[in-house]
Amino acid sequence: MNLPFDPTDLDSVIATLYTTVSGPAGPRDWSHEHQLFHPSGRLIRTGVDAHGKSTMLIMTPDEYIENTRDYFASNDFYEVEITRETRQFGNICHIWSTYEARRSPDDLMHERRGINSIQLLRDASGAWRIINMIWDNERQGAAISR
Repeated sequence: MNLPFDPTDLDSVIATLYTTVSGPAGPRDWSHEHQLFHPSGRLIRTGVDAHGKSTMLIMTPDEYIENTRDYFASNDFYEVEITRETRQFGNICHIWSTYEARRSPDDLMHERRGINSIQLLRDASGAWRIINMIWDNERQGAAISR
């Protein structure tokens, strides 16, 4: 069950972020994407190449939608937050959100895990807007400890 989106509530913002990318194969509902992200916001996918060198792709929300369109069209994908650390001071917030990606929301085994590092700004209307979101997937040499 999806709860109504409340941009003034950090829990709602993060839940909506995960809900937006999750679902069965097919198009996603991107209706909240521009409410989630500040107009200057960026999404940064990191990883390593075949030689173990660090890689990154910096995208605007629209570039992210375009970059993931084909993948989501043909793949069931459910990203689930499993832990969160939140640090807030005044109008800024940093969320360290550990996730698991699965093919079905009921799968007991995850396909991959990683961490989303999310920086947010509370704007003049009281809405929390994502300024930057950078993530990396767990792999050999980069394990998530619990």
